[in-house]
Amino acid sequence: MWGTATAAHQVEGGNWNNDWWAWEHTAGSGCAEPSGDACDQYHRFPEDLRLLAGLGFGAYRFSIEWSRIEPEEGEFSMVALDHYRRVCATCHELGMVPMVTFHHFTTPRWVVDEGGWANPGTADRFARFCSVAAGHLGDLIGWAATFNEPNVVAMMGYQAGVFPPGQRDPELRRAVTAILVDAHAKAGVAIREAPGSAPVGLTVAMTDFQPVDGGEERAARYRRSGEDPFLEAARGDDFMGVQTYTRMLVGPEGGRPAPSGAPTTQMGYEFYPDALAGTIRRAREVVGAAVPLIVTENGIGTADDDDRIAYVERALAGVLDCLEEGIDVRGYVYWSALDNFEWAFGYRPQFGIVAVDRATQQRTAKPSAAWLGAIARANALPG
Repeated sequence: MWGTATAAHQVEGGNWNNDWWAWEHTAGSGCAEPSGDACDQYHRFPEDLRLLAGLGFGAYRFSIEWSRIEPEEGEFSMVALDHYRRVCATCHELGMVPMVTFHHFTTPRWVVDEGGWANPGTADRFARFCSVAAGHLGDLIGWAATFNEPNVVAMMGYQAGVFPPGQRDPELRRAVTAILVDAHAKAGVAIREAPGSAPVGLTVAMTDFQPVDGGEERAARYRRSGEDPFLEAARGDDFMGVQTYTRMLVGPEGGRPAPSGAPTTQMGYEFYPDALAGTIRRAREVVGAAVPLIVTENGIGTADDDDRIAYVERALAGVLDCLEEGIDVRGYVYWSALDNFEWAFGYRPQFGIVAVDRATQQRTAKPSAAWLGAIARANALPG
């Protein structure tokens, strides 16, 4: 399965009723700019889906916006639910599998007012939302992910302080991690009880932690706190999504900078596509051989499309190695379909295989789009 991905807040535009919109407009939050109209995909999704299907992709991963579907507690919008049903239906009409993520970083303001992910009751609220949404969409969903990178929600929002709610409390992060694991379990039950038979799992942000100079214990500590609670939670799932962009060198004192002279991306981290194979192997080791893996995100923020092709080709070579080792990898989903709102970084990083003119919203496929689409059609790397 070959696809591309987006997230509601990063492409739809006008998602004012969630914590990220509030965070973008909070002085001192560190956000480069607000999301605004984003890529206006809420209205332009048919155009985007036709473009991606025409390039050769057989899957499209996107998220549904909780704050649109349940704008106030217990008030569900049939208009919003019908909108996302049309997105799923359009995918099917174009021959693409809809891969639906129920939570991709954004949380309704009313949930935040009740304590957000630091409140254990949020797990039940999220499960109720998933039950209603899956009840309306389930028969059209091809793959269902409860969360996108819940470990990032916990780390960046509750310890690093760079995502909402901007907390810097390691103990709170651990509590939030437990609540998110609980929410994933309850949401999985709700989705499976709804119409349809989509495999249900979650996606985890993974870094290829590479110990150097005796950094093994520190690297293991990073894995235990940041990845393992969610990898372990996926052991009973129908699939697990691996999301990887780079490596981190780890010494006894902690993370170390990239080697001198190593190329970096627009995000500031090392250009290191070989990280993907390393994290696939680790996911297999922790989650177990019985759970299929999907690369649900992998890509590069760069203005040089030749670098994008070089990055993805090396990453895919690593996936091929993993397949030859017998690891069950079902698909590769590139992040992202469009140049979009990259959270605190704003619109500067260019991850998309399709450029978006910020003034006109015109879409222009980059050479990497045709290149990757040809691989998707052939289901094989060049040569």
